[in-house]
Amino acid sequence: MSERLPLPDAMPDAGQAVLSVHDLSVHIASDAGTVQAVKSLDLAIRQGQTFALVGESGCGKSMTALALLRLLPEAGRVVAGRIQLGQTELNSLPEQGMRQVRGGQIGIIFQEPSTSLNPVLTIGRQLSEALHAHTSYRGKALRARAAWWLARVGIADPEKRLDDYPFQFSGGQKQRIMIAIALAAEPRLLIADEPTTALDVTVQAQILTLLTDIQKEMGLAILLITHDLAVVKNVADYVALMRAGEIVETVDAASFFASPNHPYARELLAAIPGFAKRGQPLTGSVAEPSDAAVAGPASAGDIHQAGQPLLVVQGLSVAYRSRQGWWPGAGSSTRIVNDVSFELRAGQTLALLGESGCGKTTTAKALLRLLDKTAVVGGHASLGGVSLLDARGKDLQRLRQSIQIVFQDPYASLDPRMMVGEILDEGIAALRPDRSRQQRVAQVRELLDRVGLPGNTINRYPHEFSGGQRQRVAIARALAVEPAVLVCDEPTSALDVSVQAQILELLKALQHDLNMAYLFITHNFGVVEYLADQVAIMHAGRIIESGATEAVLTAPSHRETARLLAAVPRL
Repeated sequence: MSERLPLPDAMPDAGQAVLSVHDLSVHIASDAGTVQAVKSLDLAIRQGQTFALVGESGCGKSMTALALLRLLPEAGRVVAGRIQLGQTELNSLPEQGMRQVRGGQIGIIFQEPSTSLNPVLTIGRQLSEALHAHTSYRGKALRARAAWWLARVGIADPEKRLDDYPFQFSGGQKQRIMIAIALAAEPRLLIADEPTTALDVTVQAQILTLLTDIQKEMGLAILLITHDLAVVKNVADYVALMRAGEIVETVDAASFFASPNHPYARELLAAIPGFAKRGQPLTGSVAEPSDAAVAGPASAGDIHQAGQPLLVVQGLSVAYRSRQGWWPGAGSSTRIVNDVSFELRAGQTLALLGESGCGKTTTAKALLRLLDKTAVVGGHASLGGVSLLDARGKDLQRLRQSIQIVFQDPYASLDPRMMVGEILDEGIAALRPDRSRQQRVAQVRELLDRVGLPGNTINRYPHEFSGGQRQRVAIARALAVEPAVLVCDEPTSALDVSVQAQILELLKALQHDLNMAYLFITHNFGVVEYLADQVAIMHAGRIIESGATEAVLTAPSHRETARLLAAVPRL
């Protein structure tokens, strides 16, 4: 066990709460006035317990976590309440005392490891910083301990990997590294803020098993912040349901899922997609497409002949260039996608499934011509009979009008210097030059309303929104030009179940009225069961199995498909 530096006060024994929060209130100052982000919150977590804080995006879950660590944004402040870590009152500690608590007694895993790890420092340096700050390890012993933690979280060849940088690791590996850093000083409380959101089901299962094993070893208390109710059912002891800054129900996990008391809890559980909900609304009302959308000139019927496939992909291959030396063409290439073929018809949804790194997103980017400068793309792909891979100039611009993409990470795909209204207007102005300024403004407002965002969103910047709200902006941007084919790359991974339900119903309504085709890349099998007509399973760059959704997911013929399905968390 590591040699931990002392806390100002003694920590609790096993019978006491590791963390007790009483009447916590957090206010955020904004141009529109003061917002109550957290209202009179109470919770307690004991040693060895997993306490899940669930609720929709923007309800105050992450703000609560930041308040516990005194890491609120500049405009935020705790206006009332007590935060007890054992016998220590955190709100009364000086900043020097809080530095011992952060990382030393409370560890945190943030939602997105790519933005939490410093890209210019080695993994070993970042892990060693936590050990140096909160333990007495030094010199060779410190490096050895860092390597031990990498091995403990499942990173192969840890001694060598200490000298690697974050970009040299996959998403799942980076999340494991974040867990190692958070646990390096063996804290008594771990805050896990959406720790598996961006992970495929097999890696998610590995991460959750890892956390459970370490929790048993260390007697760790875990505050799990998530919107994935299937994960909550599998790992949590207690559940607190949060809405608009308030906890509306706190109960043991078994009772929460067996007989939820609060209407909002029942609403959330009813909004979870799956085979049983197929063809039924997930929310109280089904989205109706706008008149502007129905009248749009780019519906799928405009660019293909009736009965013919809209998108045809044959023998697609993608190899990333690895430049070496100064000369053009020098170096080798790494093949990521190999001989991929599929067809997509208007009004149809094809789900592309597989583990992280299997080539799903690379396939999508190649079809959208986003890899022209970084990869060698082979094979054939046509949209409405026009070659996607050979088009140039105005032909390519017309094709871009007919095929759009929603990326997995909305924060990285939205320009932080532009207001949301400008972001949405930019695409319409570029690809729909026939529309007047007044028509574009009206369409932007309609789009925001359709994806559940308020009208003042137009005059706000991406950083002012939660992760789920930013994803709604990204979806609105893709829909702005009413494409014939919409590529959705994990479009609901950052969304809670209620907002996910709204987005899925919106996509279904648009598909019904515009005959739009969806290429849906996701690791959420519930979404696939609810939305997809066909599925294609990718493994190591190839499609290993495809067919009707129910046939493939209920009776898989390939062992890799069966392995994926076995890892899916179920309610």
